[in-house]
Amino acid sequence: MKRFLPCTTLALVLGLSALPALASSKAGNPWDSLQPDREQVIASLNVVELLKRHHYSKPPLNDARSAIIYDGYLKMLDPARSYFTAADIAEFDRWKTKFDDLLKSGDLEPGFTIYKRHLDRFKQRLDFVLAELDKGVDKIDFSQDETLETDREKAAWAKSPAELDDLWRKRLKDEVLRLKIAGKDDKAIQEQLTKRYKNQLSRLGQTRGEDIFQTYINAFAQSYDPHTNYLSPESAENFDINMSLSLEGIGAVLQNDNDYVKIVRLVPAGPAEKSKQLAPADKIIGVAQGNGEMVDVIGWRLDEVVKLIRGPKGSMVRLEVIPASNAPNDQTSKVVAITREAVKLEEQAAKKSVLKLDHEGQTFTLGVIEIPAFYLDFKAFRSGDPNYKSTTRDVKRLIGELQKDKVDGIVIDLRNNGGGSLQEATELTGLFIGQGPTVLVRNSDGRVDVLADESNGAYYKGPLAVLVNRLSASASEIFAGAMQDYHRALVLGGQTFGKGTVQTIQPLNHGELKLTLAKFYRVSGQSTQHQGVIPDIEYPAVVDTKEIGESALPEAMPWDSIRPVVTPESNPFKPFLAELKARHDSRVADNPDFVFTRNRLALSQKLMNETTVSLNEAKRRAQQAEIEAKQLALENARRKAKGEEQLKELKKEDEDALPVEDEKLKPEEDAYLVETGQIMLDYLGLSSAMAKH
Repeated sequence: MKRFLPCTTLALVLGLSALPALASSKAGNPWDSLQPDREQVIASLNVVELLKRHHYSKPPLNDARSAIIYDGYLKMLDPARSYFTAADIAEFDRWKTKFDDLLKSGDLEPGFTIYKRHLDRFKQRLDFVLAELDKGVDKIDFSQDETLETDREKAAWAKSPAELDDLWRKRLKDEVLRLKIAGKDDKAIQEQLTKRYKNQLSRLGQTRGEDIFQTYINAFAQSYDPHTNYLSPESAENFDINMSLSLEGIGAVLQNDNDYVKIVRLVPAGPAEKSKQLAPADKIIGVAQGNGEMVDVIGWRLDEVVKLIRGPKGSMVRLEVIPASNAPNDQTSKVVAITREAVKLEEQAAKKSVLKLDHEGQTFTLGVIEIPAFYLDFKAFRSGDPNYKSTTRDVKRLIGELQKDKVDGIVIDLRNNGGGSLQEATELTGLFIGQGPTVLVRNSDGRVDVLADESNGAYYKGPLAVLVNRLSASASEIFAGAMQDYHRALVLGGQTFGKGTVQTIQPLNHGELKLTLAKFYRVSGQSTQHQGVIPDIEYPAVVDTKEIGESALPEAMPWDSIRPVVTPESNPFKPFLAELKARHDSRVADNPDFVFTRNRLALSQKLMNETTVSLNEAKRRAQQAEIEAKQLALENARRKAKGEEQLKELKKEDEDALPVEDEKLKPEEDAYLVETGQIMLDYLGLSSAMAKH
């Protein structure tokens, strides 16, 4: 839903005579002379006015907001509190409650001053690390009993440069130790780290005033919500930034995660998803063009990494990634080769399969319709092509084919469906309900628009279940929420992503502003924001919901509710939910795949909570061996329960691995799909028995 605000808004900036005088300075570092220019000042004033008038929440720009901006800016620049000193922060604190007044007056100087100090401190750290590396990594003593605190988000600011020196000495020691355990020798480690830090030093000298302005104004914009962003002219031209970046070419959504770039989700039917070698929360640490040299991208900005990944259709890019499945301190990486290509609409199309299940002595046949995305061929639709392609049309056809096969019920599989066309979410809902509202859109002025299905009668009235997970987002949540609110389907699986806001892009005199101006609500009045859709019966999560999802984003807007527009008749599932859940729990208690997923996530969360690492090589290797032994035991327990061959060691990906062919599981091999079918059949049996009585 992309809309533009009236252009007259932009005329509300102050006259040029009100702009602050722009100072110039001369000093030793190339960034010392960087100052905000007139275009940036005007753009900042426009952003202030647009957020004041049109942001959904319209929070006041006051001292409290100023403190949020300040804290957010420091977190952007120094998330691990490893550059600034306590003295720096004491100096900056004088502006903590002043950013509201500064932004209203177009005074960008403090934002530039803080950023340039960050560059000064960053250079000092890089100089220090390079000097340490010059001593030789072979001289580092790994027999000492030292530790490093890895979670420094709330650590005290260093009292002195000497304290930072000690921190960075330990950080370097940790990096070297990780690479040693990953199998690299001293010479390779020396070369890799020296090159990494020299590259960072070189890129530091290329910092432009535009980099400073974009970061500072984003700290302001994102204090409202994580999807409100300022895009510089270059970013606006090339990228679709939304706390992440949608990449043309490989089909992945990325975001910054401290010094790393992390995969948030894979675009259905995109090259990355089809490679079967990448997963959400994987960290990209290197990028190479074709068979060229791998470029180390640790510490790079998101947009810089994206420039390397993008490229012409048909060309190959190689990504070096640390898999999310690794233990937190395991830096073992793999290289994935991906051929860049556009995602084809037909490859994202809904697909059907048939699931045969034995249940209480009988064999049942269930139809499964997998919907990777909510798609609509807008070009064909607008041109009046009667055969335009859409989710609803395809699903309607597939339902008809499954009904001819006399299936006993249908499962709509929305796992990993990141959304798409709002129109299609509404029309798809209409296939399963009678005429009525499908979703509510509340605007910043409080007006509620009701989107509705205007068709008469449901196309499919048979048994229905909807399967979702944490990566089901936006339009998926609207459809699943409507199915749940109308009591039309059992919603099963994992808590969904929780993105329930609508953004618009407003051109500025300099760049663009993407701002949140509306919020989605279900027909029951509940928001899909933050909380997402809670399934009737939940399955164990395959990703950590603290790491992935709307609630994992800073300043995410809260869940709330408004007046419902539909009050459905009594819930036919409610009398049976307790029994359905009891039967589900009994079935999955010993199900190899469910047990494995639960235990793997529990181990991952336990390891993530261990934020102190040993810098003693013998202890670290022992810890690593213990973790790998636990991971191997989990995998072999699953294999044993399924009658599969045991592994002697965890498989490590071949460094030069090429993309594998798409190996699609049979429906009967998908544990979550099978369990969804069993719950549906449980319900049909229970409700049928009650009807007979």
